[in-house]
Amino acid sequence: MENLVFSLNATVPIFLMMVLGMLFRKLGWMDEEFAAKMNKFVFLIPLPVLLFGDLAKVDFKEVWNIKFVIFCFVVTFICITIAALVSCIWKDRSIQGEFIQASYRSSAALLGIAFIQNIYGNAGMAPLMIIGSVPLYNVMAVIVLSFFHPERKAIDKAVWMKTLKGIVTNPIIIGIVAGLIWSACKIPMPTILNKTVTSIGGMSTPMGLMAMGATFDFRKALGKIKPAVTATIMKLVVFVAIFLPIAVKLGFRQEELIAILVMLGSATTVSSFVMAKNMGHEGVLSSSVVMLTTLFSAFTLTGWLYVLKAFQLV
Repeated sequence: MENLVFSLNATVPIFLMMVLGMLFRKLGWMDEEFAAKMNKFVFLIPLPVLLFGDLAKVDFKEVWNIKFVIFCFVVTFICITIAALVSCIWKDRSIQGEFIQASYRSSAALLGIAFIQNIYGNAGMAPLMIIGSVPLYNVMAVIVLSFFHPERKAIDKAVWMKTLKGIVTNPIIIGIVAGLIWSACKIPMPTILNKTVTSIGGMSTPMGLMAMGATFDFRKALGKIKPAVTATIMKLVVFVAIFLPIAVKLGFRQEELIAILVMLGSATTVSSFVMAKNMGHEGVLSSSVVMLTTLFSAFTLTGWLYVLKAFQLV
């Protein structure tokens, strides 16, 4: 019951923030233009700052585990490959990029640390899981969203160059690289800077969720219900069922398994919607998957955690 209550406390408020955005749009307090500008602001500033703050404060010497980092990286890459193959089911090419991204991108940086802290009292292996998966999340998101752009009909040299430029100049990628360099160089984080980074990064989730809620169109979402449900099932059930037993076979236990569970089976991150919108996609499928995974992850995560505890693995 305690795990269920925690999961609900972690996920339902996120869902309600999206509902709040819908309500503000309905009341006329947020129009489409305002929501679009807020969405762009989140993409340019708070999200990159949030990722920078998460990675800059990691102490590599104390928690470094190369086997765990490589596992997270390889499994993430395989999940992306599976999502790309499944996306071929949909004849509408314009939604393939969003489908792939929404199927594999977890809210690892946002939910992961809080989830592990609630169980073990510290961040555990969450920072290493972030290092192994989040940079790849974002790099591959830029690639798939560029290659499957709704207005693009073929992939040529110009596409490759634009994709490369998009990766290098993407604010989220810049935030991750800056955080890794800061941590590797052991640069101290002054209290003033730490509080500033925390305050700015803290804006990303509520602002991004409200912007997403304000631009959500139920009628359009119903038109993409099949790919949304498919992506949701893959995100919350399929990937965990495939790779969690492999993690157990490889000897991962306790904090490592919980971090892997969060990486594989937590809700799709709101930044998937933010990135999709800012790279010229409609964003309807992304927001649909974020809403569905956010709503149901409280129950699926609790179920997976119960299974792990039943086998005395955590």
